[in-house]
Amino acid sequence: MDPDQRRAQRAAQARSFGEAAAVYERARPGYPAEALDWVLPAGARRVLDLGAGTGKLTRLLRARGLEVVAVEPTAGMREQFAAVLPDVEVLDGTGEDLPLPDGSVDAVVAAQAWHWVDPDRAAPEVARVLRPGGALGLLWNVRDPSVDWVARLDRTLPGAGEEHLGSLAPRVGPPFGPVERYDVRWTRPTSVEGLLELTMSRSWVITLDEAGRRAVLDDVRRQAQERLDAVGSLEVPYVTRCSRAKLP
Repeated sequence: MDPDQRRAQRAAQARSFGEAAAVYERARPGYPAEALDWVLPAGARRVLDLGAGTGKLTRLLRARGLEVVAVEPTAGMREQFAAVLPDVEVLDGTGEDLPLPDGSVDAVVAAQAWHWVDPDRAAPEVARVLRPGGALGLLWNVRDPSVDWVARLDRTLPGAGEEHLGSLAPRVGPPFGPVERYDVRWTRPTSVEGLLELTMSRSWVITLDEAGRRAVLDDVRRQAQERLDAVGSLEVPYVTRCSRAKLP
């Protein structure tokens, strides 16, 4: 695939989330408290949730008593966000073009989102809206590949997911300092149908043709049922990959 085709594919995958906003809201997990403790700078009061999606992270930030403004580029996601969090401001924007004034937030947090931005353009734009001493926090939930049944499942799927590719060593760049990394391991109970919906919320599955999507889901159903029959329950092990970078 040449670079132009790759860019076109990424753009289509990024737009696809609006088509599956309700599934995304039902299927995607939240984030462990330990991860937020690590990425949020001490004393932060006003936080930008960048690429807020359906508000999974926003709800956790609000529960901590923080003032949150959300930015989300996809109309379908903003509609779902507004239905769930009608009292939180959600703006149309991207990491490269934030609709906020200079120095207006203490922290910017992006969950399952930084791999969609151009860091050469997004890092200076994020720095612009941060107050002195502010920080950028990045979060990704990925299935834990060290668990055998998850590793087998991942090997059968046609795409590893951008979050797997971008979360181990995310690039931020100037004017931020070095990127620090931290992992939080946890598990989430689910069902066969829940695992199917989780698969259906992935951009590379949303953009498959009907036959390709059906083949993927049939394979996931088979493996999930085999796991359920073997141990009597389904729990998805996750690693929340956390990164943070501060302004010098």
